[in-house]
Amino acid sequence: MSQIVSIKPSKARPVVTVTDAAVNKLRELLEAEGDPTLALRMAVRPGGCSGFSYEMFFDSEIEEDDRVVEFGGVKVVVDPQSAEKIQGSTLDYRDGLMGAGFAIDNPNVTRTCGCGNSFA
Repeated sequence: MSQIVSIKPSKARPVVTVTDAAVNKLRELLEAEGDPTLALRMAVRPGGCSGFSYEMFFDSEIEEDDRVVEFGGVKVVVDPQSAEKIQGSTLDYRDGLMGAGFAIDNPNVTRTCGCGNSFA
């Protein structure tokens, strides 16, 4: 007698996508740190002129309920509360004449402030 097995569907999209340019820059920064246990932690915190601000840092602690995705050997970790606010976002690294840095394209943002560091 065969048994019916229920398979939970996977999430349609990862919590965050990381571009090749961002992966390359992150890999470079992680190698400079010299600690193979580090992952990039992306978080959303209350604050800023629009209500929330992004936070990114290297972290060696991954909690049981964290969402973890990997791109090109770089782990990205997001806590559950932050995942709700950045679901479907893209992390990019831009290097140009006007400056260089990481940029987050978040489809959930309804408004941003003039400084570009906070959102609602």
